[in-house]
Amino acid sequence: MIGRWGTERLVGLHEPKVNEHHLESTGLPADNRLRLLSFNIQVGISTQRYRHYLTRGWQHLLPHTGRADNLQKIGGLLADFDLVALQEADGGSLRSGYVNQVEHLAQLGAFPYWYQQLNRNLGRLGQHSNGVLSRLRPSAIEDHPLPGPAGRGAILVRFGEGSEALVVVMMHLALGARARTLQLAYIRELIGGFRHLVLMGDMNTQASDLLLHSPLRDLGLLAPQVEATFPSWRPQRCLDHILLSPSLTLERVEVLAQPISDHLPVAVEIRLPGSIGSDTLPALSS
Repeated sequence: MIGRWGTERLVGLHEPKVNEHHLESTGLPADNRLRLLSFNIQVGISTQRYRHYLTRGWQHLLPHTGRADNLQKIGGLLADFDLVALQEADGGSLRSGYVNQVEHLAQLGAFPYWYQQLNRNLGRLGQHSNGVLSRLRPSAIEDHPLPGPAGRGAILVRFGEGSEALVVVMMHLALGARARTLQLAYIRELIGGFRHLVLMGDMNTQASDLLLHSPLRDLGLLAPQVEATFPSWRPQRCLDHILLSPSLTLERVEVLAQPISDHLPVAVEIRLPGSIGSDTLPALSS
């Protein structure tokens, strides 16, 4: 059910939604590798020129037949990954044909676990959301509205317990530097007690700013990606990132040449340390 406009949001602890038909594909691959993807999907709108922000801007309010085709393309892309962070998804309103795009993409990609974070509730006009899709069952999901102007959020997903847990924070940060600093300070406080970290999402700034000048600068995080992600048709700025703690081994990084949205998706493959294994995360089902 779509709530009323302006519903107050609180920090919450949540269980993932479950796709019963895809539970056979859950768990950690035997080689301790994880394939991660972050993608700002722009509610399924295909933007291929700056002028499309004007000529196709109505698609942010009204349904469009091409949106379903774009979501099919995105769903096919996501199927190759174990853990996905989505930004600018719609949770089910007029413009998306009342389709929860996070749930729909979880079905298309055969993900057994998913969660939608509603950040801006415009009733039937828009359900602005982040999303997480996972082949591993999270031990905990925390929904955090971020400080600054309303409408930004982070999802903290924990796999395992204690000091060896893997903690993934998925986010869509503010455009303004001051608000972004407040948001990163909040996230820094959330993750202070954890060792194995992944921070992923549309961060609306360059990696050098995040690693050298933001509240994250003392964590020693790595930013393996160097290619630009925005705009998708002629990438010039690197706004989308997957940041890793030094305890996680990078195997591969790629900005995918998939101009489905106005951002390009970012993919990494990591190898988890031996301390994160079957005792911490479930093994992949056969």
